[in-house]
Amino acid sequence: MKRRAFLTTGGVAGLGLSLPSTAVTSRSAAARSKQQEPYEPLGQVPITGAAEAVVGDNKLAYVAATTGFAVVDVSDPAEPTVLTEERNIEIDGAPLTQILDLTIDDDRLIVAGPAETAGTSDLFLGFRRYDVSNPAEPNPTGVYETGFHIHNCYLEDDHLFLVENMRNENRLVIVDVGGDEITRIGDWSLLDHEPGWRDVHWLGRYLHDVYVHDGTAYLPCWNAGTYILDVSESADPSVISHVADTTLEAQREIDDFRDGVYGLPGNDHYAAVDDDGDLLAVGREAWATGGADPDHPGGIDLYDVSDPTEPVHRGSIDAPRTADESYRGGTWTTSHNFELRGGRLYSAWYRAGVQIHDVSDPTSPERLAWWRNPAETGFWTARVVDPGETFIASSTAAIPNTSLEGALYTFPAEAGTQADPPSLQPPAKWLGDNDANETSRNESDATDSSPGFTGVAGLVGGSVALEWLRRHRRNVQD
Repeated sequence: MKRRAFLTTGGVAGLGLSLPSTAVTSRSAAARSKQQEPYEPLGQVPITGAAEAVVGDNKLAYVAATTGFAVVDVSDPAEPTVLTEERNIEIDGAPLTQILDLTIDDDRLIVAGPAETAGTSDLFLGFRRYDVSNPAEPNPTGVYETGFHIHNCYLEDDHLFLVENMRNENRLVIVDVGGDEITRIGDWSLLDHEPGWRDVHWLGRYLHDVYVHDGTAYLPCWNAGTYILDVSESADPSVISHVADTTLEAQREIDDFRDGVYGLPGNDHYAAVDDDGDLLAVGREAWATGGADPDHPGGIDLYDVSDPTEPVHRGSIDAPRTADESYRGGTWTTSHNFELRGGRLYSAWYRAGVQIHDVSDPTSPERLAWWRNPAETGFWTARVVDPGETFIASSTAAIPNTSLEGALYTFPAEAGTQADPPSLQPPAKWLGDNDANETSRNESDATDSSPGFTGVAGLVGGSVALEWLRRHRRNVQD
């Protein structure tokens, strides 16, 4: 994935990238551990509706599960155990559902939804706060109604960072959740910062996610790029710098918004930094659209942000390839969520599996391990439990034209090679009720879900699912 980064601050930072000594030595250690074969999961546990997963204290994983969430003990990675599941959450009689994301800091858990904009008229829009000091019995300690859907969020100390997206707004909202009263304290607007993006379809400038590290927020805003914000003064965030893979002028020239929303360049979907905040990874969730190059699934770009005012593109990790790379094809191999830890990148690529890369030299990422089982898994995220020991990955059912089931997997955080890895060229049995030709013909009718929004309707039961699908099919065409 060769690309040029457009940097709003200009200039070139020095070539030195500060990384911990353990990261610098990881290559030789990784090379030695490659002798441990075959590479495979340590364990798994089914979780209906699984989406995002995060790791808390005491080797506990918290999994967003569409209609609720699950708490999983992964202290024995060979036997991950569900401690509890909270399902069918209601707040004043309104369902809190379409839960694709949650976030934890210490003993405070935030569960947010709905993830989608459509079909929300009868749903609670906001989040519930939980005390998980006893993780087997999460205790609700407050709710907050936002009035907008929440696709993603991030908790750092007492401050919760939410993404707000409407047709006339793309905004980061900051809420204080530390006291008895939950209070909105600040915000930042993409369209106030760069009003020209109002000319682009709202999904093409969607603020998809937020990651916060030591008072700095990283905001992937789809084709508007990834913004780096100083949020140390949460009431008044300010822009530090910005990286992008396309321009406003180029996006204005696109005739069909779907080409700009589904396909490269652009599609900044997820962003995170390493332990020191010196290396930034930006994942680009994209599919083939039949348009001009680049016309393939999105990968992950690596930036030196040791000087955050002057980010420098250092390297890239390409997405695995397959036969039908369209959105409707269902054999998704594009990047999704990931974590940087100790000079390594742990990443999820939907049906292309999970991977570990040594990124201690970001100009030359080295893949250490890759495991995939596309007939049964579509990985949403990868999160570290013990650096150098274990990581988890959640597998989702929410991919169009598939027959997958939700689950949480545990993996060794070491180098290795999968024995007889399955091909990514899909046999007919992968594709449920549709064959490869049918899904290819239907690509142009990809209106029932927008990028970054997987097939949530199929995971939400009863009338809620039907209403969501009906409205979303209409709204995405607007």
